[in-house]
Order: sequence, then C-alpha cells, then structure tokens
Amino acid sequence: MRAPLLVLLGAYALSIGGLVLIPGLDDKGNLWYFDFFHAFYFVSFMGSTIGFGEIPYPFSGGQRLWTTISLYICVISWLYAIGSILAIVQDPAFRRVVQEQRFTRRVRRLTSPFYLVCGYGETGSLLVSALHRRNIQSVVIDIDSERINRLELEDFDFDIPCLSCDAREVKHLQEAGIEHPCCIGVIALTDNEDVNVKIAITSKLLRPQLKVICRAENRSTAANLASFNTDHIIDPFTIFADHLAMALRAPSVHLLYKWLISVPNLPLPTAIRPPRGAWVVCGFGRFGRAVHRYLGFEGIDLKVIEPDIDQAPDGAIIGRGTEAVTLREAGIEKAVGIVAGTDIDINN
Repeated sequence: MRAPLLVLLGAYALSIGGLVLIPGLDDKGNLWYFDFFHAFYFVSFMGSTIGFGEIPYPFSGGQRLWTTISLYICVISWLYAIGSILAIVQDPAFRRVVQEQRFTRRVRRLTSPFYLVCGYGETGSLLVSALHRRNIQSVVIDIDSERINRLELEDFDFDIPCLSCDAREVKHLQEAGIEHPCCIGVIALTDNEDVNVKIAITSKLLRPQLKVICRAENRSTAANLASFNTDHIIDPFTIFADHLAMALRAPSVHLLYKWLISVPNLPLPTAIRPPRGAWVVCGFGRFGRAVHRYLGFEGIDLKVIEPDIDQAPDGAIIGRGTEAVTLREAGIEKAVGIVAGTDIDINN
C-alpha cells in the first residue's frame, strides 16, 4: 500500500506547492499569494472534485491553469490509489495476513485454560466437540482450509479461534498460543505422522513443561515421540483392539468404561457384545497385529489373511481378503466376526 499512498501524497504536495508559488490579485488589484493553509484547504475539496468555487478571490489565469492541471493529477492519483488498494484487499496474501492477525488477537484475549488442537479431521472435530461440552476452551489449527471453514460454521456456545495453516511452523504454533500462559496442552491429531512428530518435538522444545498428546500409528513414530518425553502417545489401533477384547471378555465392564468416558449431555451408549467364536483378520499390518495380539490373549480362534508372505504370521492364509476363495479357505462360513484391517480403505 506504500506506492499508491506516496503517489497520492505527491500529487497533493505538488498541487499545494504550485498554488503557493503562483501569484494572483485580490479585490483591490493588489498582488497576493496562497498561504499553505488556504492552499491545502482548496486542494482538499478540489482533489475530490467537489469544488466550492475560487476562494478567497477570483483566480488569475495562471492559478486557473494550475488548478486545471492539479485537478487531473489528483483525480488520476485517486483512481490509481483506489484501484491499487482494492487489488491489495483482494490479494490472497494480504487476506491471509489479516486473518493471521485477527486469529492472533483472538488467542491473545483468551483468559481461560485451553488446549491447542492441531488437526481438525474426524478425530479432531470429535475432540473439539467433546471439550466444548465439558466447557473446555480449545484453539484449532489445520492445513485444510475447508475444515477450518466447517469449524467456523459450527454453533458453539463460546468462540473457538481457528486458523488454516501449517502446524509444523513454529510461527503458527506461537500464533496459536503455545506460549500463552493459559495454554495447558498441545494435541497433535493431523493425518500425517511426520507432522505430528514435528509438532510434538517443537512443543517440547518451546515449553518443556507443557503437556503434549500425540497420535502415532507406527512403532518407529511412537519410539521417536517417547524419546522426546511426549506425555501421552495415542495408538488408535491398540486402543480399538483393547476395547474389542474388553467387550468380548466383560461386556458390562466395557459398558461401564464407556459411560465413564462418555461426553456429557449425550445419551449413554448401550452394551456391545461381540460374539465369541472363530474370527477372520484381513490384513496383518499394525492394526491387524494389535487385534491378533489382544484377541489371541482372550483365547479367540483367529485366522489371518495376508498377501505379504514375509509379514504373515504362522498359519496365515496367503492371499487377499477381497477374494472369495481366500475367505472360504479362512473359514468365513463358520466365522462369527471379521476384522477388515488392510492398508487400502476401499478393500476394507
């Protein structure tokens, strides 16, 4: 915005300077000159094309010529300035800066304890809603602008500051309030494990005493996070397998557990009673291994289908769970349950 403002100031300065220097005649025929105040006063309404007439005396020919030139200079300068400002306002980079500044001010004004949630996917949205129902403030950042737009349309009882940005950048974490005295924890829930690791490590470096919760689906990621003293490392596969085993072993205990962790003001969940018997596990990745480990500990008869012979456990059926022949070989007709745990969602 500097260039259009400088052009506008230059046009006004040139117009005022010319009026001060060009002589005129008063009502008695004496020579007179504009002083700076009256020249500024005249150019102020002349430049905006309002026009109040020739003051304080009728102009001389030289003053009228200079006024005509100044009028065109000022009008062109105004058109250039307004066009440039409109272009700047519509520029995505400028709008981005304005959004960041507004977001930073919203975070700075927070006075209640809050969690910084990095990632507003399916898990992040459920977490923010759960925190809201418990009257816990949160601040959300996510690289996907559509997710942030969806969050801004949510009807929450209190304001939840949110910004579309790369959570790996230290600058954005600072804007989101990681150094704010009311920040009580950082939760990394993006769909990229490398990003989650960087968020956790950066958070621990910026505020070692801050609680950091991070999702990790790979053992190497979990080990990396543990080396930086991440407070809570969440493995969704292990949690699911543990809950499934608990529901098989003691449905009432599992129901009580669900009640204790349920979100307030929502209907209590009903009991889940998975059948005991033969189960088929399709895929022996980290999810399949977790299910195989926990259900095997409960004494469940398991058959694993895995296309990778090097990854498959002893007794596994080598093949794909999408093929009827492989499923029949695994005993799908007699199975009471199937776990679709391959790395390809459409196959699952």
